[in-house]
Amino acid sequence: MHTPFHKMHGLGNDFVVIDARDRPVEITGPVARAIADRHSGVGCDQLILLEPAADSDARMRIFNADGEEVEACGNAARCVVQLLGGAARIETSGGPISGTSNGADPTIDMGAPRFDWEDIPLAYAMDTADMPVGWHGLDHPAAVNVGNPHIVFFVDDSGAVPLAEIGPEIENDPLFPERINVNIASIGSDGGIDLHVWERGAGLTRACGTGACATAVAAIRRGLAQSPVAVRLPGGTLTIDWPPGGAIRMTGPATHVFDGEIDLEALA
Repeated sequence: MHTPFHKMHGLGNDFVVIDARDRPVEITGPVARAIADRHSGVGCDQLILLEPAADSDARMRIFNADGEEVEACGNAARCVVQLLGGAARIETSGGPISGTSNGADPTIDMGAPRFDWEDIPLAYAMDTADMPVGWHGLDHPAAVNVGNPHIVFFVDDSGAVPLAEIGPEIENDPLFPERINVNIASIGSDGGIDLHVWERGAGLTRACGTGACATAVAAIRRGLAQSPVAVRLPGGTLTIDWPPGGAIRMTGPATHVFDGEIDLEALA
Protein backbone atom coordinates (compact mmCIF):
# COMPACT_ATOMS: atom_id res chain seq x y z
CA MET A 1 0.00 0.00 0.00
CA HIS A 2 1.36 3.40 -0.96
CA THR A 3 1.28 6.26 1.55
CA PRO A 4 0.46 9.80 0.38
CA PHE A 5 2.83 12.64 1.29
CA HIS A 6 3.24 16.37 0.75
CA LYS A 7 6.59 17.89 -0.22
CA MET A 8 6.91 21.36 1.32
CA HIS A 9 9.62 23.83 2.27
CA GLY A 10 10.16 26.93 4.36
CA LEU A 11 12.87 29.12 2.83
CA GLY A 12 14.49 26.05 1.28
CA ASN A 13 14.42 23.98 4.49
CA ASP A 14 12.46 21.08 2.96
CA PHE A 15 10.13 18.44 4.35
CA VAL A 16 8.21 15.34 3.48
CA VAL A 17 4.94 15.62 5.41
CA ILE A 18 2.85 12.49 6.01
CA ASP A 19 -0.66 13.07 7.37
CA ALA A 20 -1.46 10.07 9.58
CA ARG A 21 -4.36 11.62 11.49
CA ASP A 22 -6.91 9.31 9.87
CA ARG A 23 -4.75 6.23 9.24
CA PRO A 24 -1.83 5.13 11.44
CA VAL A 25 1.61 5.20 9.83
CA GLU A 26 4.65 3.72 11.54
CA ILE A 27 7.92 5.54 11.02
CA THR A 28 11.24 4.20 12.30
CA GLY A 29 14.66 5.83 12.16
CA PRO A 30 15.81 3.71 9.18
CA VAL A 31 12.60 4.48 7.26
CA ALA A 32 12.99 8.21 7.96
CA ARG A 33 16.60 8.08 6.71
CA ALA A 34 15.52 6.26 3.56
CA ILE A 35 12.80 8.81 2.77
CA ALA A 36 15.19 11.71 3.43
CA ASP A 37 17.89 10.30 1.13
CA ARG A 38 18.16 12.65 -1.86
CA HIS A 39 19.46 9.93 -4.20
CA SER A 40 17.24 6.93 -3.47
CA GLY A 41 14.34 8.45 -1.50
CA VAL A 42 12.10 11.49 -1.82
CA GLY A 43 14.75 13.76 -0.30
CA CYS A 44 14.30 16.20 2.59
CA ASP A 45 15.93 17.80 5.60
CA GLN A 46 13.21 16.47 7.91
CA LEU A 47 10.35 13.99 7.74
CA ILE A 48 7.19 15.28 9.42
CA LEU A 49 4.55 12.85 10.68
CA LEU A 50 1.13 14.25 11.67
CA GLU A 51 -0.83 12.17 14.16
CA PRO A 52 -4.13 12.72 16.01
CA ALA A 53 -4.00 14.72 19.25
CA ALA A 54 -6.69 14.96 21.91
CA ASP A 55 -6.42 18.70 22.57
CA SER A 56 -4.84 19.94 19.33
CA ASP A 57 -5.44 19.82 15.60
CA ALA A 58 -2.48 17.49 15.19
CA ARG A 59 0.56 16.05 16.89
CA MET A 60 3.69 16.84 14.88
CA ARG A 61 6.58 14.38 15.06
CA ILE A 62 9.88 15.41 13.48
CA PHE A 63 12.61 13.10 12.18
CA ASN A 64 15.89 14.61 11.06
CA ALA A 65 17.64 13.31 7.95
CA ASP A 66 19.78 11.03 10.14
CA GLY A 67 16.62 9.31 11.41
CA GLU A 68 16.69 10.78 14.92
CA GLU A 69 13.42 12.12 16.26
CA VAL A 70 13.69 15.68 17.59
CA GLU A 71 11.48 18.07 19.51
CA ALA A 72 10.77 21.11 17.36
CA CYS A 73 11.14 22.67 13.92
CA GLY A 74 9.89 26.19 13.23
CA ASN A 75 9.94 25.99 9.44
CA ALA A 76 8.05 22.69 9.54
CA ALA A 77 5.51 24.22 11.92
CA ARG A 78 4.77 26.99 9.41
CA CYS A 79 4.35 24.40 6.66
CA VAL A 80 1.99 22.32 8.80
CA VAL A 81 -0.12 25.38 9.68
CA GLN A 82 -0.23 26.24 5.98
CA LEU A 83 -1.33 22.68 5.20
CA LEU A 84 -4.02 22.62 7.90
CA GLY A 85 -5.30 26.09 7.00
CA GLY A 86 -6.73 28.82 9.25
CA ALA A 87 -5.78 28.84 12.92
CA ALA A 88 -4.20 25.64 14.21
CA ARG A 89 -2.87 24.27 17.46
CA ILE A 90 -0.07 21.71 17.18
CA GLU A 91 1.34 19.37 19.81
CA THR A 92 5.09 18.70 19.69
CA SER A 93 7.61 16.99 21.93
CA GLY A 94 9.03 20.46 22.63
CA GLY A 95 5.65 21.79 23.83
CA PRO A 96 2.43 23.08 22.25
CA ILE A 97 2.58 25.71 19.51
CA SER A 98 -0.11 27.52 17.56
CA GLY A 99 -0.26 29.41 14.31
CA THR A 100 -2.33 31.11 11.65
CA SER A 101 -1.98 30.70 7.90
CA ASN A 102 -1.75 34.26 6.56
CA GLY A 103 -1.66 33.56 2.85
CA ALA A 104 1.88 32.60 1.90
CA ASP A 105 3.42 33.77 5.20
CA PRO A 106 2.08 31.90 8.24
CA THR A 107 2.70 33.21 11.75
CA ILE A 108 3.64 30.75 14.48
CA ASP A 109 3.49 31.29 18.24
CA MET A 110 6.50 29.28 19.38
CA GLY A 111 5.92 29.77 23.12
CA ALA A 112 8.35 31.28 25.60
CA PRO A 113 12.09 30.57 25.34
CA ARG A 114 13.91 28.85 28.19
CA PHE A 115 17.30 29.87 29.51
CA ASP A 116 18.14 27.72 32.56
CA TRP A 117 21.19 25.55 31.96
CA GLU A 118 19.17 22.44 32.86
CA ASP A 119 16.54 23.35 30.26
CA ILE A 120 18.99 23.68 27.34
CA PRO A 121 20.30 21.16 28.59
CA LEU A 122 23.98 21.62 29.44
CA ALA A 123 26.20 19.12 31.20
CA TYR A 124 26.86 21.53 34.08
CA ALA A 125 25.71 24.91 35.39
CA MET A 126 26.77 28.15 33.76
CA ASP A 127 25.38 31.52 32.64
CA THR A 128 23.57 30.79 29.38
CA ALA A 129 23.43 34.47 28.39
CA ASP A 130 27.24 34.66 28.20
CA MET A 131 28.80 31.22 28.32
CA PRO A 132 32.48 31.04 29.36
CA VAL A 133 33.35 28.54 26.61
CA GLY A 134 34.71 28.63 23.06
CA TRP A 135 35.73 26.66 20.01
CA HIS A 136 38.20 27.66 17.27
CA GLY A 137 38.07 31.39 18.06
CA LEU A 138 34.31 31.42 18.62
CA ASP A 139 33.61 32.30 22.23
CA HIS A 140 31.10 33.69 24.73
CA PRO A 141 28.02 32.21 23.03
CA ALA A 142 24.46 32.25 24.35
CA ALA A 143 22.26 29.18 24.77
CA VAL A 144 18.49 29.16 24.31
CA ASN A 145 15.90 26.39 24.25
CA VAL A 146 12.99 27.19 21.91
CA GLY A 147 11.54 23.69 21.96
CA ASN A 148 14.97 22.37 20.95
CA PRO A 149 18.48 23.39 22.07
CA HIS A 150 20.51 26.13 20.37
CA ILE A 151 23.86 27.81 20.88
CA VAL A 152 24.38 31.24 19.30
CA PHE A 153 27.69 32.95 18.45
CA PHE A 154 27.82 36.61 17.43
CA VAL A 155 30.64 37.49 15.02
CA ASP A 156 31.50 40.32 12.61
CA ASP A 157 30.82 38.26 9.49
CA SER A 158 28.65 35.15 9.86
CA GLY A 159 29.42 34.02 6.31
CA ALA A 160 33.17 33.89 6.94
CA VAL A 161 32.97 31.16 9.61
CA PRO A 162 33.67 27.62 8.26
CA LEU A 163 30.52 26.24 9.88
CA ALA A 164 30.54 23.00 7.85
CA GLU A 165 33.89 22.17 9.46
CA ILE A 166 33.31 23.19 13.07
CA GLY A 167 29.55 22.64 13.32
CA PRO A 168 29.79 18.86 13.86
CA GLU A 169 32.39 19.29 16.61
CA ILE A 170 30.28 21.79 18.55
CA GLU A 171 27.07 19.83 17.97
CA ASN A 172 28.57 16.72 19.53
CA ASP A 173 30.59 18.33 22.34
CA PRO A 174 30.09 16.60 25.74
CA LEU A 175 28.82 19.94 27.09
CA PHE A 176 25.55 19.18 25.27
CA PRO A 177 23.99 15.89 26.44
CA GLU A 178 21.30 16.04 23.72
CA ARG A 179 23.61 17.61 21.12
CA ILE A 180 23.01 21.20 19.98
CA ASN A 181 22.01 23.32 16.98
CA VAL A 182 24.81 25.78 16.14
CA ASN A 183 24.01 29.35 15.02
CA ILE A 184 26.55 31.88 13.70
CA ALA A 185 25.11 35.41 13.54
CA SER A 186 26.17 38.94 12.71
CA ILE A 187 24.24 42.16 13.21
CA GLY A 188 23.66 44.17 10.03
CA SER A 189 23.90 47.95 9.73
CA ASP A 190 20.09 48.04 9.42
CA GLY A 191 19.60 46.21 12.72
CA GLY A 192 18.72 42.91 11.06
CA ILE A 193 20.53 39.65 11.72
CA ASP A 194 22.48 37.59 9.18
CA LEU A 195 22.44 33.95 10.21
CA HIS A 196 23.96 30.61 9.23
CA VAL A 197 22.90 27.41 11.00
CA TRP A 198 24.39 23.96 11.49
CA GLU A 199 21.32 21.90 12.37
CA ARG A 200 21.62 18.95 14.73
CA GLY A 201 21.20 15.75 12.72
CA ALA A 202 20.77 17.56 9.38
CA GLY A 203 23.90 19.67 8.85
CA LEU A 204 24.00 23.01 7.05
CA THR A 205 20.51 24.16 6.13
CA ARG A 206 19.24 27.00 3.96
CA ALA A 207 16.99 28.05 6.83
CA CYS A 208 16.19 27.06 10.40
CA GLY A 209 13.10 28.54 12.02
CA THR A 210 13.96 27.64 15.60
CA GLY A 211 17.52 28.87 14.96
CA ALA A 212 16.15 32.22 13.82
CA CYS A 213 13.99 32.39 16.96
CA ALA A 214 16.84 31.45 19.30
CA THR A 215 19.25 33.90 17.65
CA ALA A 216 16.77 36.79 17.73
CA VAL A 217 16.06 36.12 21.40
CA ALA A 218 19.78 35.99 22.24
CA ALA A 219 20.40 39.24 20.33
CA ILE A 220 17.52 41.04 22.04
CA ARG A 221 18.70 39.83 25.46
CA ARG A 222 22.16 41.27 24.78
CA GLY A 223 20.80 44.57 23.46
CA LEU A 224 22.11 43.87 19.95
CA ALA A 225 18.69 43.94 18.28
CA GLN A 226 15.16 45.20 18.84
CA SER A 227 11.91 43.33 18.37
CA PRO A 228 10.58 42.68 15.79
CA VAL A 229 13.79 41.80 13.97
CA ALA A 230 14.44 40.50 10.46
CA VAL A 231 16.60 37.38 10.45
CA ARG A 232 18.23 36.76 7.07
CA LEU A 233 19.20 33.17 6.23
CA PRO A 234 20.61 31.78 2.96
CA GLY A 235 17.08 30.73 1.94
CA GLY A 236 15.35 34.01 2.79
CA THR A 237 14.10 36.17 5.65
CA LEU A 238 12.01 35.47 8.76
CA THR A 239 10.52 38.11 11.05
CA ILE A 240 10.86 37.32 14.75
CA ASP A 241 8.89 39.20 17.41
CA TRP A 242 9.80 38.59 21.05
CA PRO A 243 8.82 40.85 23.95
CA PRO A 244 11.15 39.78 26.80
CA GLY A 245 9.23 37.56 29.17
CA GLY A 246 6.67 36.68 26.49
CA ALA A 247 6.21 34.22 23.65
CA ILE A 248 8.12 34.20 20.35
CA ARG A 249 6.17 34.89 17.17
CA MET A 250 7.73 33.92 13.86
CA THR A 251 6.42 34.96 10.44
CA GLY A 252 7.70 33.76 7.09
CA PRO A 253 7.00 31.79 3.90
CA ALA A 254 5.74 28.21 3.68
CA THR A 255 5.57 26.63 0.24
CA HIS A 256 3.77 23.52 -1.01
CA VAL A 257 5.84 21.92 -3.78
CA PHE A 258 4.02 18.74 -4.82
CA ASP A 259 2.07 15.69 -3.59
CA GLY A 260 3.13 12.10 -4.09
CA GLU A 261 2.94 8.54 -2.79
CA ILE A 262 5.63 6.31 -1.36
CA ASP A 263 5.85 2.57 -0.59
CA LEU A 264 6.96 2.54 3.06
CA GLU A 265 7.13 -1.27 3.20
CA ALA A 266 9.81 -1.22 0.50
CA LEU A 267 11.90 1.08 2.69
CA ALA A 268 11.53 -0.86 5.95
